[in-house]
Amino acid sequence: MRITLIPAMMLVAWGSLMCTSQPVMAGDKAEFVAIFNGKDFSGWKGNFDLWKVNGGMIVGDSAGIKQNQFLTTEKTFGDFELRLEFRLHDGKGNSGVQFRSKREPKSTAVIGYQADIGQNYWGALYDEHRRRKILAKPTAEQDKIFKKNGWNSYVIRAVGPRVVLKINGETTVDYTEADDSIARTGIIALQVHSGPAMRIDFRKIRIRDLSE
Repeated sequence: MRITLIPAMMLVAWGSLMCTSQPVMAGDKAEFVAIFNGKDFSGWKGNFDLWKVNGGMIVGDSAGIKQNQFLTTEKTFGDFELRLEFRLHDGKGNSGVQFRSKREPKSTAVIGYQADIGQNYWGALYDEHRRRKILAKPTAEQDKIFKKNGWNSYVIRAVGPRVVLKINGETTVDYTEADDSIARTGIIALQVHSGPAMRIDFRKIRIRDLSE
């Protein structure tokens, strides 16, 4: 009995040690939380002449505007995974999802990262109103995954300096920020781009906190 008992006790102790040596990060346990309730703009700010709630969707409907317009969250977010679905009607116009961003005072502009939406920009990472350039973009071959007249899923994952974008399950960008001065927290915002008439729909907007 003594011969079998000691190894059993050692096995239990070893198992306990293994469990404590590999802690589960807070982000791994976090569940997705809706940041749009499908009914109204609770938790959001923007020009409500341009943005509407219709059929469980956020609708950005423009007859043509001179400046970019944004619907922004009231809360800020740091490390997270954001999931949503979008539909750009007839594939016309341009839109995007801002994150780790901020509003420019006395302006309609928003400054920060943008997960881009639109012809020649699908799935690209753009630096809106800051460095004003594409930071990373998908290959030409990946352009085939986008549904220009239907619903598409977007996943935006930002942890530390790393940003990963996915459309319809396909990774379009895996980018690591080299500039330590770039903010790692900020608002989330939806864009209607300046220019001709366009309509963009968003739904099922939910986020998971990945901070430690």
